[in-house]
Amino acid sequence: MRQGLQDKVVLITGTGAGMGREAALQFAAAGAIVVGCDLDEEANKQTVAEVEAAGGKMDGQAPVDLGDSAEATAWVERAAREHGRIDVVYNNASAARFAPVASMSDEDWRFTLRNELDLVFYVTRAAWPHLAERGGVIINIASVAAHRGNPHVPILAHTATKGGVVAMTRQLAAEGAPHGIRAVSISPGTIETPGTAATLADPAVQAGLLSQTLAARLGVPTDVVSLALYLAGDEAGFLTGIDFLVDGGMTAF
Repeated sequence: MRQGLQDKVVLITGTGAGMGREAALQFAAAGAIVVGCDLDEEANKQTVAEVEAAGGKMDGQAPVDLGDSAEATAWVERAAREHGRIDVVYNNASAARFAPVASMSDEDWRFTLRNELDLVFYVTRAAWPHLAERGGVIINIASVAAHRGNPHVPILAHTATKGGVVAMTRQLAAEGAPHGIRAVSISPGTIETPGTAATLADPAVQAGLLSQTLAARLGVPTDVVSLALYLAGDEAGFLTGIDFLVDGGMTAF
């Protein structure tokens, strides 16, 4: 059992699949009470079923549109009301649209801002007073895209939003310190999830991404979640305001 997570209330966004589902499973296995949400009701139900089958505790709610300020706030307040506290906020959920700069529409740009940056702000703002009661932890999922461009995939809006998440995390750490709140971000490289499946289905794109990594493979959800589990625990108490790259060496050269 990881030190400090037993019976802690951990809010995880985007628990319907991929890294969010893996996070729900691992945090529940560590003894936390997981409060998850997703847009996809059936997928989120499946995650709850898997957590409970493994002996964990999960309160799942769907559909929840975290890009809507009122829905995000209602989800957080419900969690605080029903569980009496919030100890960790794990901002995992995101959705982006990719297009070259010259052809990206206003709609696609704003969709990406809404679903990769706004929702982190809405959830964190709502949870802030609850985290401050005991001193909590915020874990934001950013991306290697915050640190480098990509010649194989047109990710302009994604680079802007994830760069914003990294910068936001530093400021949250600064504002949270007087309240005992730690804030960290994780920047994954290419992770094999249902969300990246369509992109990785192109052999040329996959080969290009592999050529940019020192590891001889792409990432998998547990590569990211295992670090998040550590960062949420007492052992990481001296870590705040930092972005952690989990990219297979992509930014090493």
